Formats: sequence, structure tokens, C-alpha cells
Amino acid sequence: MMTAVNLGARVTGWGFVIFTIGSIAWTVVGLGSGQVSLIAANGFLTFVNLVGIWRWLGRQRAYEDGGRSAKAASRRASSPTLFTATGIAGMAVLDGEGTPLGKAVDALIECRSGAVSYVVVATTATAGIAEQLRAVSREAIVFECDQLVLRMPRHAFEAIPPINPVSWPTSI
Repeated sequence: MMTAVNLGARVTGWGFVIFTIGSIAWTVVGLGSGQVSLIAANGFLTFVNLVGIWRWLGRQRAYEDGGRSAKAASRRASSPTLFTATGIAGMAVLDGEGTPLGKAVDALIECRSGAVSYVVVATTATAGIAEQLRAVSREAIVFECDQLVLRMPRHAFEAIPPINPVSWPTSI
């Protein structure tokens, strides 16, 4: 669960630590019982898990910490307030009246200009069932530090046709 839910680099990295302990333990069992297949399989898994630890507790954690530090420092500085682009995913989305609508899934950025073209917003019914994705143009969004606010009421957002979850538009 620690690696599957992707709660950030530290949690995912510690999930790989747990995997590594398990694969080492199974390798020891294989050595004690003479099971070559168990030794080989878990030796390989130990290697894979060590790469996971390096990636998630080393490099990726450093990236996340760097982004977090810039975000925090920008709130105290006279420079514009920042948030990380990766931080858009999961950010709360509110309608023009401040009522929660859902969460941001991703932002699509234009290659030439570097400007955000649109943000994909997920809304769900009860208990996360029947998720719908809608593409909202950049002009209709106010980027705040911890949330996105749409420049439209709920009924206008709901009038935007849902997009195909596996085939997003090239423009809106």
C-alpha cells in the first residue's frame, strides 16, 4: 500500500525499505533450505528494491524537498508566490462561489510558450464512484497557493462536456 498510493517520496521510499527487508528475509530462507529459485528470485527483488530506495528516498525526495523549500520561501519573500507544477495534481478545485468541485488531475502545458493550456479536473460522486474528467481552460482558472478556483459557477463547470479518461484533447 505504501508504494501503490503514492503519498510522496518518503512514504514510497519506506515502502521499498519494507520490500527489501522481506526479500532479504526470503533469501535467507532460501539459503537455509537450499532453494536456489527462491534465492535467485529474491536476490533480484532485493536489487530492484534497493534501486527503489535510491530513487524514492534519495533523488525523488531531494526533488520534492527542493520544490517544497522554494514554495515555502516564496510565501515569505517579496517575489511571486510559487507552487510546484507537480503540486497541481491533487490540488482542490473550487467553483466561483468557493464550493469544492473536485481535484486537479494534471495541467497541460504548451511547448512553445510554456503556458498552461488547460487543467483536467476530476469530480466524483459518492465514495469516488463515477469519476468524470473535464478540461478547464487556463483563462477560467485562478491559481492560488493551495487550491484552484474556477472563474465560473458550478452549473457552468458541469456544462463542460466530460473528456475521455484515456484520450485527452489537444486543445479546448
